[in-house]
Amino acid sequence: MLNDNAILVLGAGQLGMAVLRHLAPHAKRAARVSLSVLLRPSTVASTDTAKQQDLADLNALGVHIVAGDLATQSSDELADTFSRFHTVISCTGFVGGRGVQRKIARAALDADVKRFVPWQFGVDYDVIGRNSPQDLFDEQLDVRDMLRAQPNTEWVIVSTGMFTSFLFEPAFGVVDLGANTVNALGSWDTAVTLTTADDIGNLTAEILFTEPRIANRAVYVAGDTVTYREVADALDRARGVKVQRHEWTVPELKRQLAADPESALRKYRAVFAEGRGVAWDKAQTFNAQRGIAVCGLDQWLRDHLPAPDQDRRI
Repeated sequence: MLNDNAILVLGAGQLGMAVLRHLAPHAKRAARVSLSVLLRPSTVASTDTAKQQDLADLNALGVHIVAGDLATQSSDELADTFSRFHTVISCTGFVGGRGVQRKIARAALDADVKRFVPWQFGVDYDVIGRNSPQDLFDEQLDVRDMLRAQPNTEWVIVSTGMFTSFLFEPAFGVVDLGANTVNALGSWDTAVTLTTADDIGNLTAEILFTEPRIANRAVYVAGDTVTYREVADALDRARGVKVQRHEWTVPELKRQLAADPESALRKYRAVFAEGRGVAWDKAQTFNAQRGIAVCGLDQWLRDHLPAPDQDRRI
């Protein structure tokens, strides 16, 4: 039976936990709103200490556990689960493999979910378009087409740009702290929008509970929008030393991708280097227009990097 005040979050990874933490206070303030999370049965039964701590944290937030597996269950099976909820928020990322995002969207629509937030916490796929270097993005456009083609389920897309922490992942290769190097994607003037997972969780909760109601459109948020030159300059200030600077041009990154066409990281580098749909004016975002404080690049560096004196001893 449908609960008109029930929210289901899919997944409790980095983003899912952030969304749940920020939804919980809203749910407590609102009348009769319940909050649930879909987790794999193996996660629920796990004896792993970290997973057990996550479950304890969810219990403390008043979040109900729903067992399910987005990767292995059919669209019909997922629809049966989703049909008990008013709102479904997908926080699963691409880890489920190809086709999973379409399956989740199909299940939400078949379940007649009243409100759906798909996994689109990233770039502006409409601007990037089809056949980009990151072929997984085409599936995101398929999901948008599905949502726009139907009148029954309200949807909200939260466009966040790149997760701030991802810019500093060593495997991504843009910021190499060990080598004291920044590799600009495309050019030093190419821009990227960055938002932390915690801010995405907070802003998603604010978007869902804002009045007048937001429906059937993409909402843009941003912790910061910076060029790669500004990233390097910010690291100079934060670390107290000048970073080495290399420019990875679009042709160079596409040659790297051609040499290893299955590399997800090379796909991401190439699409961000092209600079389309990966950055927007922070002044025009939901958080800026509502005066909601967020974590910018300089603040993130202060929070996550050693102090300059410590940094030079590493």
